[in-house]
Amino acid sequence: MEKIEGIVIRTQDYGESHKIVTLFTREKGKIGLMAKGAKKPKSQMAAITQPFVYGEFLIQPGRNLGTLYQGEITHFMRQIRENIVKTAYAAYLAELTDKVLENHSPDLFLYDQFIHTFERLQTEENPEVIAMIYELKVFEKGGFAPELNQCVSCGRTEGITHFSVAEGGFLCTACAHIDGHALHLNEALFKLLRTIRYVKVERIGKISIKEENRRKLRQILDDYYDYYGGFYIKSRKFLKQLDKF
Repeated sequence: MEKIEGIVIRTQDYGESHKIVTLFTREKGKIGLMAKGAKKPKSQMAAITQPFVYGEFLIQPGRNLGTLYQGEITHFMRQIRENIVKTAYAAYLAELTDKVLENHSPDLFLYDQFIHTFERLQTEENPEVIAMIYELKVFEKGGFAPELNQCVSCGRTEGITHFSVAEGGFLCTACAHIDGHALHLNEALFKLLRTIRYVKVERIGKISIKEENRRKLRQILDDYYDYYGGFYIKSRKFLKQLDKF
């Protein structure tokens, strides 16, 4: 038996009364656990196996699938659950994390960023920018984060004017011609990209962003993930539908 800290990022029904629960944990990274009786309404397991529940769990590890025996909830993430937009972003970030992480491979930095992100989602009126900051941390974990320190072609740090999905980052004035589809950046968008790429979630303050720049930033990250990500993320479809409204 071991006691671990973690957050539920995925659940799957198993049989008539059980669940398979995926936890993102501080100590062991991503792990899968059998939660027996968790589908029974009066079971104590029902509460601790809800998506986004954060707490301490008593488990018996296994090579493939361990067993979850009990848990003590630290945060139920109620403010996320009661808001459809926040729920949608939380589901997307949890699914994205699940796709990128390998089983039993701890990553303390990403874990801390994930927890900070969910804590911020609870209080943010507009959760999108916080979500974007974490998204780029996952891109880095996956090995396909964009280069936003310098021009990807010549290495210049001055005169950055474009972002190129195909080239994987910033292009300067002299190199912008190498990608005819590169997006021209205004100063605000340039600074936003730099900020969300390298800042830690817990260090970001309140961000005010114009609607035009928000949409461009969202499109950049979507196009970039489509080009490099490789994983199908089911929850992205719902997020895009919400954005239309």
